[in-house]
Amino acid sequence: MPVEVTWWGHATATVRDSGVTVLTDPLLVRRMAHLRRRRGALPPPSAALADVVLVSHLHADHLHLGSLSLLEPGTRVVLPRGALRAVPGLRRLASLLRFDEVDAGECVAVRDVTVRAVPAAHDGRRLPYGPHRAPALGYVVQGAARTYFAGDTGLFDGMAEAVGPLDAALLPVGGWGPWLGEGHLDAERAARALARLRPRTAVPVHYGTFWPIGMDAVRPHEFHAPGDEFVRKAGALAPEVTVHRLAHGESMRLEAA
Repeated sequence: MPVEVTWWGHATATVRDSGVTVLTDPLLVRRMAHLRRRRGALPPPSAALADVVLVSHLHADHLHLGSLSLLEPGTRVVLPRGALRAVPGLRRLASLLRFDEVDAGECVAVRDVTVRAVPAAHDGRRLPYGPHRAPALGYVVQGAARTYFAGDTGLFDGMAEAVGPLDAALLPVGGWGPWLGEGHLDAERAARALARLRPRTAVPVHYGTFWPIGMDAVRPHEFHAPGDEFVRKAGALAPEVTVHRLAHGESMRLEAA
């Protein structure tokens, strides 16, 4: 049975493996604070249908309360441990959704699929609110294939060992502004991560969807370029990896190993 990956924009993707639908970091709206959706149609209502939802960290463009409220009642949501304490709005959704808090190394089983939380090098706080912290995480979805969703992360020592063998990797290659600080992957750093991880295939995410109001007219190349730049740099640093640069709403299929 092939594994299917659909990219909806930013860090939001659907992974279908062994009859289980996994949704990552849902951001299903046209506007979030000062950010506007500048490319790709709004994901259809069906994008909110999932057996399990993975939230990588507490930043509002990854843990978006309005998008979580669009999920079907009873949907299972996996989050970093400490998220419910750090984000009061999550507690208001507790009667609607099933929350599972995890640390790196812990696993969650969903029928024939296992989701394993892995570390990420990223600030996991719910900025700018409150002192409470929760770790930033990535996840490996293992069923017929092993698919890594990196969330937001920088390169870190032991990355390949922590993540383990892979068939597919969804790697962030940009952001929602022209400057990426510590704890992020740009196109070049993402290609270097790919060279360490060595999956069979990769999909660049977290670029070219949301942009600050007015900024896309000033720096359009920084909004559009990271996907193509990642393809070029991955070809040089990890030529054995097949890269799928998906359009918004587009899917790719990976045959099970």
